Amino acid sequence: MNLIRSKPIGHSTRQPPGPTGDWLGMRSLQRFRSAPLAYLTELARIYGDIVRFPLGPFFCYLVAYPAGVHQVYVEQASHFHKTRLTKYVFEPSLGQSLLTSDGEFWLRQRRLIQPAFHSKRIESYGQIMVDCTLRALADWRDGQERDVHEDMMRLTMRIVSKALFDTEVGEAVDEVGAAISVAIEIANAKFTRLFQIPRWLPTRENQRERAALAKIDALAHCFIEERRALPREQLEQRRDLLSMLLLAVDEDGAGGMTNQQARNEVCTLFLAGHETTAVTLSWACYLLAQHPHAQARLREEARAVLGGRPPTTHDLPRLTYTGQVIREALRLYPPAWITPREAQQDVQIGDCLIPRGAVVFVSPWVSHHDGRYFPQPDAFMPERWTEAFEKQLPRGAYFPFASGPRVCIGNTFALMEAQLILAIIAQHFELELAPGQRIEPEPLVTLRPRHGVRMRLRAVAA
Repeated sequence: MNLIRSKPIGHSTRQPPGPTGDWLGMRSLQRFRSAPLAYLTELARIYGDIVRFPLGPFFCYLVAYPAGVHQVYVEQASHFHKTRLTKYVFEPSLGQSLLTSDGEFWLRQRRLIQPAFHSKRIESYGQIMVDCTLRALADWRDGQERDVHEDMMRLTMRIVSKALFDTEVGEAVDEVGAAISVAIEIANAKFTRLFQIPRWLPTRENQRERAALAKIDALAHCFIEERRALPREQLEQRRDLLSMLLLAVDEDGAGGMTNQQARNEVCTLFLAGHETTAVTLSWACYLLAQHPHAQARLREEARAVLGGRPPTTHDLPRLTYTGQVIREALRLYPPAWITPREAQQDVQIGDCLIPRGAVVFVSPWVSHHDGRYFPQPDAFMPERWTEAFEKQLPRGAYFPFASGPRVCIGNTFALMEAQLILAIIAQHFELELAPGQRIEPEPLVTLRPRHGVRMRLRAVAA
C-alpha cells in the first residue's frame, strides 16, 4: 500500500489537514472502532504525514512519517505522556508500572528494572526457551492439525513464567491464559468506547474483569511473598527476574520496590512478556506457510547451522535468515500496532502545532507499510533485511518495539525467544495452512490473528 502524501513538511506552523463535516466525529469514531487498520492507513494515504481527525467530540493526530515519529518517541519524548485512557484501562490491573506511569516515578522504576534485562542476563534464559519449546513440540504429530496461535500463546506463557518466577505454570497455564485473554478483550473494548462504564457497577464486563485480574494477581502475590520469606543470601542465588526485581535498589542505595510495586511490574511483564512474542510467531508461521520457498530456506539454514542439534544463543548470529523472517513478520504484522500519547504542552511536530492535551497516534502498522521506505510494502520479503537496507532506513521508519527512552524493555528477550523458537520449529516441522479458514488481523491491544491460525503439520526428516 504505497502511501500518497500531501506536500512536504516545511517550517511554518499550521493546522494539519484531515476529514471535515463529521458531526461530533461519530462517523470517524465508528470507522476507527470497526476497522482501525484500514481507517488509519486511509487517513495517511489521503491527507499526508500528519493528520488531524475527530474521534467523537475530540480531535486526535496521526503522525505517519519517520522524522515525526522520531520527534514523538525521542526528541520530544518528555512532552508526551501515556494517555488518560491508557491509564484508566490498565491501572486497575497493573497499577503504577512501566506501562502506565510517567515522569520521575517511571524513570525510577525503569532504572530499577533495567539490570534484569542486561544482555548477559537475557542470554541466560536461552536454555529455558529451548527446553520449553522442545517439550511443547513433543506433542506435535505428523499430519496433525493444530491452532498454532494457541500453541504459541501457551508456549511463551510457560517461558515467561519460568524466566519470571523460576517455575512452571503447569496445569494452570490454560486458566491463566484465558484470564489474560479476557483482560485484553475488555481493555480493547474500553479503548474504543466513547463513554466509560464506572467500575463499581456490577455489570457482566466488570465482573469478568475482576475475576480475571484476581487470578493473575493471586499468582504474582504468591511468588512475591515466597521470595520475601527467603534470606537475602538465598534470594541472591536465585536467577529469576522476580528475585532480581526484589533485590534492586536505587542508584544511591536508598531503597527498592515495595511488594505492591513489584507486583505491578511482575503483572506487566507477565502480561506483555508472552503476548507480543506469541503474536509475532503466529504471524511468522502464517507467512511461512504462504511462502514455501521461504520456509524451505529457513529449514536449510537450520540444518546447515545446527546439524540436527537444538540451537543455543551462540547460534543466533549465524541464524541470519531466521532473524530476517522475524523482522519481516514484525514489519507486516506489528503486535503493538498503535501507540497513543498525550501532549503535555503545545508541541511542534514538523510544521504542525499539536495543542496541549491532544492525543497523538503513531502506528507501526501504517509506517511499516509505507512504500517510500519499504519497496513492495505488502510483500513478505525477509531478504530485504540486509545490513545495508537497515542502515539506509531513516530513524522512525521501523519501530515494532517503539523507540527512545520508552523503548520496550524486553525487546532483546522477545527477539531472542522468537528466533530460537522459529529455528526449532523449522528443524522438525513443515507448516501448511489448514483449508477453510480466513486469517485476518484483529487489532486488540495487540494485533492477534482473528480466530487463530490452524496449521497442518508435516514432520521433517532428520
